[in-house]
Amino acid sequence: MFHLLKWLYPGMKMKRWLLLFAVGVMLFSFGVALVINYEYLSRVEEEIFMLVWRTVGSYNYMVTAGIGVFIVIIGSCLMLWATRSIIRSIIAVLIPDRSEKLVDLIYQERKLGRGPAVTVIGGGHGLSVLLRGIKTATNNVSAVVTVADDGGSSGRLREELGIIPPGDLRNCLVALADTEPLMEKLFQYRFEGNTALAGHSFGNLFIAAMNEVTGDMETALKESSKVLAVKGRVIPASKESVRLDAIMTDGTVVEGESQIPEAHKKIRRVQLFPKKIQAVPAAIEAIESADAIILGPGSLYTSIMPNLLVDGVANALRKSKALKIYICNVLTQPGETDNYTAAQHAKAILDHTGHGAIDYVLVNSTPIPDEMWRGTASKPVEIDEDKVNALGMGLIKADLMSTTEIGRHDPDKLCAAVVKIIYSMGGRR
Repeated sequence: MFHLLKWLYPGMKMKRWLLLFAVGVMLFSFGVALVINYEYLSRVEEEIFMLVWRTVGSYNYMVTAGIGVFIVIIGSCLMLWATRSIIRSIIAVLIPDRSEKLVDLIYQERKLGRGPAVTVIGGGHGLSVLLRGIKTATNNVSAVVTVADDGGSSGRLREELGIIPPGDLRNCLVALADTEPLMEKLFQYRFEGNTALAGHSFGNLFIAAMNEVTGDMETALKESSKVLAVKGRVIPASKESVRLDAIMTDGTVVEGESQIPEAHKKIRRVQLFPKKIQAVPAAIEAIESADAIILGPGSLYTSIMPNLLVDGVANALRKSKALKIYICNVLTQPGETDNYTAAQHAKAILDHTGHGAIDYVLVNSTPIPDEMWRGTASKPVEIDEDKVNALGMGLIKADLMSTTEIGRHDPDKLCAAVVKIIYSMGGRR
C-alpha cells in the first residue's frame, strides 16, 4: 500500500490525472444511473439503511456516512491500482527489465529534471569522475569537453580520419550514461594484439563511425547519447582541429598536449594553434544558461585550459551570472603543476581568462597518508586560503578523497559538496 502512495508524491504529476479520472468515473456513474433509472440505486440505498437499522437498532447518519466513505476509499484504491497496472503493462513492453521499479524511475526522473542547470568544463579522467556523481543530482548537465587530446587512440583517429579526438568525449558519455554495465564495458573496451585495431577503444571507433554516418561530430554525440541513455549533454568545445602548445618559463615552446608533461619544465602559459578556434554554439549557450559552472577536476593545463582558450568561451564564462566553482586537484601533477598550491592553480586560470572566471575554489580537506604519495613525483596540493581569498575567491574545504583510488576524487563526495555549494550559495545569482 505504501508503494502505491508513491504515485501521489509531489512532482509526480499524477494527482491531477487521478482527479480527472475520478471526475470521469463519477460522470460515467451518473450517466449510467440516468440510463438504468434511479429506482435500482434507491433499492441499494434502502438495503444499506436496513443493514444499519438491524446492526445499530435505529437509523444513524454517521454510520451510513462511514459506509459511504469506506466505499469511496475502496473505489479510489481500485482506480489507483487500475491506473498503475495500465501504465505498468505499457512500460513492461518498452522496458521489461525495469517495470517493477516504474514508480521509482518516474519519481527520480521528475526530481532530477527539476535539478539545477550545471555546466562542467574540462576533460580527462577528472571530468568523468565529477559527471558520475553529478548525474545523481540533476539531469540538466552539460559537459563542455576539450578537443586538444593528441595521444593514444584519440590521436591516431584524429590523424587518420581528420576528426576531433573522441576519447574524452567517450569517457563523458559513459560517465553520464544510464545503461547496463555490459554496454559501459563495451564502450570502454580496448582492442589488444598486433593488429591495426590494437590500442583503439570500441567507444572511440563507434563515435568515429557515427561521425562518418551523420557527417557532424555534434550530431554524432547526440545520437550516441541515445544509445547510452545519457543524462545530460556532451558538447565538444570546438569542432575544429586544434593543437595545444605550452610556452615555458625558459622561453621554449612545447607543441602537442601529450608532449607538455613530458618536457618537465615550468609552464608560463598555454595557447592553441591556430589561435582563433570557433566554439560550438551549444557550448556557449550551456555556459550562458547555467545555474552553476564547474571547472575541473582534471589536468590544469591540458584538460581545463584548452576549453577556456577557444574563442568566446572565457568571455562567456566571465559574463555569466552563474555560480562558478573551480575544483582543485587532490595531488599536484608531474610535469604540469609541480609544487603548485591551490592559489597557484586558481591564478593560472585567471591568467588565461581574466578575473571573474571563479567565485569559489573547492579543495580536499582530508589528510592523505604519506604512503599514498611518498616516492612519487606528486604531492598533496597545499591549501593557502589567504592567497586564494586575495585573488577575490572564496575557499571551501570538504572531504573529497576516494578510498579506492589514490589521489582521486570520490564521485559521490564530490557531488554532495558541489550540490551543497550550489544550494547554499543560491546557484545562478
